[in-house]
Amino acid sequence: MDSRVAVVSGGGTGIGAAVAGSLARDGYDVLIVGRRTDVLTAAAGRISVDCGRADAVTAVTADLTDPEQLDTVLAAVGDRPVDVVVNNAGGYLGGDTDTLAGTAAHWRANLEANVLTAVLLTEALRPALRRPGGRVILVSSIAAQRGGGGPYSAAKAALHGWAYDLAAQLGPEQITVNVVSPGYVAETEFFGDRMTAEGHAKRVAATLVGRAGVPDDIAEAVRYLASPAAGYVTGQVLGVNGGSVLGR
Repeated sequence: MDSRVAVVSGGGTGIGAAVAGSLARDGYDVLIVGRRTDVLTAAAGRISVDCGRADAVTAVTADLTDPEQLDTVLAAVGDRPVDVVVNNAGGYLGGDTDTLAGTAAHWRANLEANVLTAVLLTEALRPALRRPGGRVILVSSIAAQRGGGGPYSAAKAALHGWAYDLAAQLGPEQITVNVVSPGYVAETEFFGDRMTAEGHAKRVAATLVGRAGVPDDIAEAVRYLASPAAGYVTGQVLGVNGGSVLGR
């Protein structure tokens, strides 16, 4: 039987690293893709040791906003079928919005980081997706559903509409496409040094379960959608937010 292959973008830290670890422990050969070679290499080594399989995770350095760099990912995959693609790369990119030119640059940067990375990686790997049984999973954000993030909210919301189209296109080939929409998740690089004790407390208070999420919470949702158990689930947005936004 072919080894199972998963590709996780933004897999060096936070949610992406947790997803990579979960899939590696389930026996996948995992490729983590990102721009920072040192961070990716460290994560790949750590996860491989943790799951007890040498080279379970491979680091692939590529800027997924650049179409030419997708060749690096394809070379790492080789001729193997790809079982799971997890589009996790992205984040909120600040910028100067005092001018129209600055506003345009700010929006383009967020759209490229959160939408274009997912589109290019998925389209590059689309011919290699396992048929039947492939899985495409997009990591969105609670900001797509309730706003509050400007261009980041808009970019993450764009993933939802695209996921619906992609699910319709790939469904006849028994490939599923779903979105995981995290709420507030601590222990990531998302907020950088912007998070305060007050901000943390406010976000925890907005949940129904009285705690912040952790990367493993999101990884377990991805793990389910990647599994055979989710073969009848496609075109869905799964909120993992502690009840801070109810199902919609």
